[in-house]
Amino acid sequence: MADLTITNHPLIQHKLSILRSVDTNATVFRHVVNELGMLLCYEATRDLPVRPIDVDTPLMKTKGQIMREHIALIPILRAGLGMVEGIWTLIPNAHVFHIGFYRNEETLQPVEYYNKLPHQHPFNTAFILDPMLATGGSAIAAITIVKKWGARRIKFLGLIGAPEGIHALREAHPDIDIHLAAVDDRLNERGYILPGLGDAGDRQFGTDF
Repeated sequence: MADLTITNHPLIQHKLSILRSVDTNATVFRHVVNELGMLLCYEATRDLPVRPIDVDTPLMKTKGQIMREHIALIPILRAGLGMVEGIWTLIPNAHVFHIGFYRNEETLQPVEYYNKLPHQHPFNTAFILDPMLATGGSAIAAITIVKKWGARRIKFLGLIGAPEGIHALREAHPDIDIHLAAVDDRLNERGYILPGLGDAGDRQFGTDF
């Protein structure tokens, strides 16, 4: 079974509390999602492989290391878009591809409507980005697609997870590391995380009215 990492850093928990508040407007919400993406990326990249290089400093030669992998960031549309910029700040040579799902409100199952993964690619590592791991349906579907695409190392990065979604994802893909900022209590009858923060996509894009 792969790792489930909950990054319980005080700075992350502080920013997560800002996101949860109903009084946080869309501008601040987007900014904080961006910051949390960056902070979670730091932890999620801890075990990525590096290769040695020679470096000329102003004073002498020395040994250094650079990341060995080609990394793909794959936000699940639309809420996952908000996590991209923060991670891109730390990994500016990463490439971004998009997968889109909407949720069938009767079955709560994901329906794919967009996929821009290139047929030919050099990417060994992929980060699936989605702020909310609720039922787990979209994450499971996205990971299935990315596995067929050929990425050997896949990680899921999200902000808040529900126990139901975590369990479903680990059952479907036990080899996938999961990185979250918090695990909440449960899902409601509509598949929303409680206490959660509402609809992350609506709150980012100002459509929660």
